[in-house]
Amino acid sequence: MSENTPASGFPTIRPRRLRRTSALRRSVAETRIDPASLVMPLFVIAGDDQVNPIASLPGQNQWSVDRLSDIIKPVLASGVDGVMLFGIPAAKDDTGSGAWDPEGPVPRAIAEIDAIAPDLTVWADVCLCEYTSHGHCGVVSGKTIDNDATLPLLARAAAVYADAGADVIAPSDMMDGRVGAIRAALDAGGHVDLPICSYSVKYASAFYGPFREAAGSAPAFGDRRSHQMDPANRREAMIEVHQDLAEGADMVMVKPAGPYLDIVADVRRTVDVPVVAYQVSGEYAAIKAAAANGWLDGETAMTEAVTGIFRAGADIVLTYAAVELGGSVTS
Repeated sequence: MSENTPASGFPTIRPRRLRRTSALRRSVAETRIDPASLVMPLFVIAGDDQVNPIASLPGQNQWSVDRLSDIIKPVLASGVDGVMLFGIPAAKDDTGSGAWDPEGPVPRAIAEIDAIAPDLTVWADVCLCEYTSHGHCGVVSGKTIDNDATLPLLARAAAVYADAGADVIAPSDMMDGRVGAIRAALDAGGHVDLPICSYSVKYASAFYGPFREAAGSAPAFGDRRSHQMDPANRREAMIEVHQDLAEGADMVMVKPAGPYLDIVADVRRTVDVPVVAYQVSGEYAAIKAAAANGWLDGETAMTEAVTGIFRAGADIVLTYAAVELGGSVTS
């Protein structure tokens, strides 16, 4: 008989004792959602006085620069410390030249947010898919993405965002060598202290659909499986992470988050830099759609999903629910 088992045979250890009240549960919680560890993705559109609801992302909008204060104020009130900017230009072309336009939506948004909330961390996503007429993440040669021809264009866009005042540069394109190219461009431009958060582990996922609607970035032909990772692969993630760190990444990201919690955990065990995870548009939209149909408690489900991402090892989580989660924690 165990020393913890009395004569009656029932154990003296009862884990339920620490679950008895909500106050007790909160005090012994091993994982907590800190608003300072959340980042809110924002879609910035060209034009003026634009707040366009995104049908597939309930509660989310496209914002013109002059209306950004309408969303930045709730972000600040919720305690969330960061926003990730995605730009939607007035016109697109084959090379995505709008990505490095100093007067484009992202550089202008960076300056506007700095004026409204100078202490808010502004992350600038670097990719060409929102800016190209064909919707691909790089320069197209025939039906193929030309990896090496794309690198200087990504570096050029990153330099423009840095000059505008971005706090974090976040390349999401998944071209080989892009972190090194961007690091060199930033350093050459005097931005040696500007960190890079690389979307190191980005899978070719079905969960990106609502984002592509919001950004108008669906590929006109083919798909992105030639450069985004195969969902079947786990070990390959470590190759991507180590390559990006060797090229100068300061943080690494796993995207999507929810279906890839094993990858988040693997990366956390492997590296000492901050690990970021992105609860992508399809994850968010699925919970919102189920809640709208009364199939689950949306607030509880969203909190559970994001808690799981942190529990897996993420230090920072990007989520469209950042403001509502941050507000629930701080209220």
